[in-house]
Amino acid sequence: MATELEKLWIALLIGQSNMSGRGIVEPQDIAEIPGAYKLNSGGCWVPATDPLNSDQTKPIGVGPGREFARTVLNAVPAIEVGLVAAAVGGTTLNQWKPGGRFYARAMRMLGHAKKSGSLRVILWHLGETDASGTVEAAHSYAERWVKIMQRLRQDSGADDIPIIVGKLGGFIDRDHIRVINEQIDLLPKLIDHVSVVSVAGLKDGGDTLHFDASSQRELGRRYAHAFLQFAR
Repeated sequence: MATELEKLWIALLIGQSNMSGRGIVEPQDIAEIPGAYKLNSGGCWVPATDPLNSDQTKPIGVGPGREFARTVLNAVPAIEVGLVAAAVGGTTLNQWKPGGRFYARAMRMLGHAKKSGSLRVILWHLGETDASGTVEAAHSYAERWVKIMQRLRQDSGADDIPIIVGKLGGFIDRDHIRVINEQIDLLPKLIDHVSVVSVAGLKDGGDTLHFDASSQRELGRRYAHAFLQFAR
């Protein structure tokens, strides 16, 4: 583990399965990245290998977190990155409301993590399940998201923390994907320090729902580049 924990830049990864990761794990995904750590279920920092966390009982694999950490470390080599992977597959936006169990779990994990450093960014990816809901719910995505993020910033003691949001894959065939992506595009206009990441050119792993491993790695790099615009 790192010897100078005050250098740890903490990233909170929340949302649903495409943040948790469903890409097939390859040898490159379990090779250690110097300076990159993940918070395990015991609240300890261990090397950031995929899969990053336990996603309830659902199968998990490669997500964007490792490549996010690698890209940030390449740009800012004097620091170390701690990944707090709290995403849960299949969840809806309403299930992440403050007071709910997923929000509470994420805050508990973040509490452990902050003993070793400071929260620097929130990475968010969610909307596939909401895209199968009602049209009214889809059109209220941005309004509901802003309330959750404002509370999350408040509860984490970081009012201006950057939030990086990934759009939904164009390969997804669900009723309101277009509406959800339009709502996501609105987010930087509604609150400060929010950036939206494009998923143009990224591919699914054959299920028309989850990014494949290669696309997840690229998504992680895109999250990192967006974050670095705030960090510098």
